[in-house]
Amino acid sequence: MTRPEKALLLIGSPKPGGSTSEALGSYLLEKLANEGFAAETLHLRQAVAEAAGTAGLLAAVAGADLVILACPTYVDSLPAPAVRAFEAIAAARRNRAPQQQRFMAIVNCGFPEAVHNRVALAICRQFARETGFLWAGGLGLGGGGAVGGQTLQSRKGLLRNVIRALEMTATALAGRRPLPEAAVELMARPLIPGWLTLRIGSWGWKRQAKRFGTLERLQERPWPNRE
Repeated sequence: MTRPEKALLLIGSPKPGGSTSEALGSYLLEKLANEGFAAETLHLRQAVAEAAGTAGLLAAVAGADLVILACPTYVDSLPAPAVRAFEAIAAARRNRAPQQQRFMAIVNCGFPEAVHNRVALAICRQFARETGFLWAGGLGLGGGGAVGGQTLQSRKGLLRNVIRALEMTATALAGRRPLPEAAVELMARPLIPGWLTLRIGSWGWKRQAKRFGTLERLQERPWPNRE
């Protein structure tokens, strides 16, 4: 009897819990479990904090058939826990020949346009190539704050494209096929129209300014007027 394939989810958000990254990754992991995968989750924030945790991370990665990183984009790159995990994994796999292990990434950003995730996803793809993983593909989501720490099913009206993209991804991974372009495109679709994003953002800034007593100063210029 063959053992089930093992999927390892690495949550790269610095938040202790309830992150968009955790919501996205956990949903995919649940769908993979339904496809027959054995599933395990590690929070990189804790795993890279001490030597014992890092050793456990390396052992979990070594025993996984599929490694999934779910993390936010920070200034076109990855957050510190993910970077430290990459460094530790790369050091452990130095000079290793390409394996049959697969690696994929789900990256989200606060900007409404998913294009802001491209550099972070390219970093993940290069990491996979240099450490002997088979790159299984990446998904980028804009407006990740709309997910928050909630489950995807609790907001399935707003997140219907996200849910569909992850379900398509799980089916493809279970069949050892590349991520469908349709899933990548669905994940990248704006969650709300651009005009509404601007209106909500403007309202949020004004609300914060009022709370801190600076609403009347929003039009001030801290630089000399050279007109």
